Amino acid sequence: MAPLSRRSFLIGSASFAAAAMLSNRARGAVARTPAFSAYPFSLGVASGDPLPDGVVLWTRLAPKPRENGGGMVPEPVEVSWQVAEDEGMSRVVQRGVATANPAWAHSVHVEVGGLRPERWYWYQFKAGTEVSPKGRTRTMPPAGALASRLRFAFASCQKYEMGYYTAFEHMAREDLDLVVHLGDYIYEKDDGAGAVDARKHGTPEIFTVDDYRARYAVYKSDPALQAAHAMAPWIVTWDDHEVSNDYAGDSPEHPEKISKADFLRRRAAGYQAYFEHMPLRRAAQPSGPDALLYRRLNFGRLASFHVLDTRQFRTKQPLGGGLKPADPVLLDPKGTLMGDRQREWLFDGLAQSPARWNPIAQQVILARVDRIAGPEIGYSMDKWSGYEFERRRLLRHLDARKIVNPVVLAGDIHCNWANELIADFDDLDARSVGVEFVGTSITSKGDGKEEKETAAVVRAENPFVKFYNDERGYVRCEVTPQTWRTDYRTVPYVSRPGAPLNTRASFVVESGRSVLNRA
Repeated sequence: MAPLSRRSFLIGSASFAAAAMLSNRARGAVARTPAFSAYPFSLGVASGDPLPDGVVLWTRLAPKPRENGGGMVPEPVEVSWQVAEDEGMSRVVQRGVATANPAWAHSVHVEVGGLRPERWYWYQFKAGTEVSPKGRTRTMPPAGALASRLRFAFASCQKYEMGYYTAFEHMAREDLDLVVHLGDYIYEKDDGAGAVDARKHGTPEIFTVDDYRARYAVYKSDPALQAAHAMAPWIVTWDDHEVSNDYAGDSPEHPEKISKADFLRRRAAGYQAYFEHMPLRRAAQPSGPDALLYRRLNFGRLASFHVLDTRQFRTKQPLGGGLKPADPVLLDPKGTLMGDRQREWLFDGLAQSPARWNPIAQQVILARVDRIAGPEIGYSMDKWSGYEFERRRLLRHLDARKIVNPVVLAGDIHCNWANELIADFDDLDARSVGVEFVGTSITSKGDGKEEKETAAVVRAENPFVKFYNDERGYVRCEVTPQTWRTDYRTVPYVSRPGAPLNTRASFVVESGRSVLNRA
């Protein structure tokens, strides 16, 4: 998006005043004319989970975002909002008032309805005399419409101290309909003494809800991230670092160091802060350590996004985690990433989907990748390969039910991969029943390189891997009824600002053929 001009800012401010948006809808002890110690919209604005007739609008009042309470007095505050058909905010089509509650960090989640399908809108908030930046959003096509094109990007893993968010700067300039974020939006550890650290947030490991809120404030204060949020609606899901590294369900990475009860309190804090800072609907609002995040969003009949949560319901990683050889325990039917209810929801949704393409937006790599050269085998126990029974069950479902154009999206692993999902990974000549695009990190692991030292081993041991790259960046996809094109957009460094953008590789998938064609 172009920077907000003084003229458009004044027009937007004037339209708020003209609308007299401080209505009588707020009840009780709600501050309608609050005074702020600094600009309250310091964390920007965002939108998400678009529908054909509406979208979620988000902001959070935080004049001093790194302080407990965000620098706010602990009282509810009235926040007005409006949606317009033009960037100048002169053609307002929806407006209303929301309450920013201190119990939810003075965050605002407005579920706007009554909008027209498949069109762009602009939105803005106001609290007291302060006006937020503008955001741009769009609605999905009508449910029965086969849209001619969808363009979106997906990203993950943006450890603040490991680099600058240059990739988000580039993403904000793309012509995108939406953005999909696959997790590790924040990292829970302290700064440490990492040699690759490019910048510091200066805070220790986080455990309480105030800790998590302050960490989100660090990340969301970044102008590049704010610009990417303000450019288009986002579809988000979490991975592990929104709570703690490699947690599995109600089990932490090191259960000997923390009781289950204490860990669930930490998970509750992480889940609450995540909801407070994401453009999510009320259906995703957590209750203690539980939240319903898996959901389905349809871009008309062109694409149905099946969004998964592979952390909250998974069983503990087998064999102590890490890289391990094949073992009978991996075929335990009780081992699961999704849990029974989510798995059946996914299988039913895939089988009944009317969409031309079925992207599965989730966290960890699905292809069973051997990471060790020669006859020795090493599979990651934290990925789908650690839950082999369920991994095979999913691939059988794609094959037996003839799921139309399944495309798995993944992050987590801090490298780019393009994989053909063969029906039987014990038979490397088996046919492909789907494709998988794995995106690298925005910053995590610091500066990368085009050709990683392990690339030759990965290609030799896994012929279904068609691309493997260790640079930072994001993945851009263009979808039509006939083809799916994926471009791996990379930056050569993140340790300093200003990196240029490259398209390192591109692939095209033809509808009805689960084969990766190099473009």
